[in-house]
Amino acid sequence: MNKNSTSLTICLIDDDRIYQFTAKRIIELVNPLQKILIFSNGKEALDYFTQQATSNDQLPDVIFLDINMPVMNGWEFLEAYDSVKTALNKQISIYMVSSSVDEKDKIRSKSFNVKNFIEKPIDKEMMTAILQSPLALA
Repeated sequence: MNKNSTSLTICLIDDDRIYQFTAKRIIELVNPLQKILIFSNGKEALDYFTQQATSNDQLPDVIFLDINMPVMNGWEFLEAYDSVKTALNKQISIYMVSSSVDEKDKIRSKSFNVKNFIEKPIDKEMMTAILQSPLALA
């Protein structure tokens, strides 16, 4: 998928409102024209993706996913996402972004279709590298 960074839809799935605000600001600094979806848990995001399954322009190109959240955590989201992703007519790149430094989490994330495991906080340089690299979205 070689998308122009001006037309990306970015999704943040994280219950931390401070992180949501900070990540949104960083995304806006990298490219203010990107659409940003924010969900406080995996269930909210999964429900949205299911409702928008046939609307590619409403689905994200990139997901930044936290592990520890209420209702449905990042692992539960990834397991549920595996069963619905075939119904989505769009390839979505997923990055796990967490404050966890547990090597087991990094290894587990590789068992899913996660592009990379990023330790919080994510900075402007990392966000720029992800959103401007065609390989990051392949």
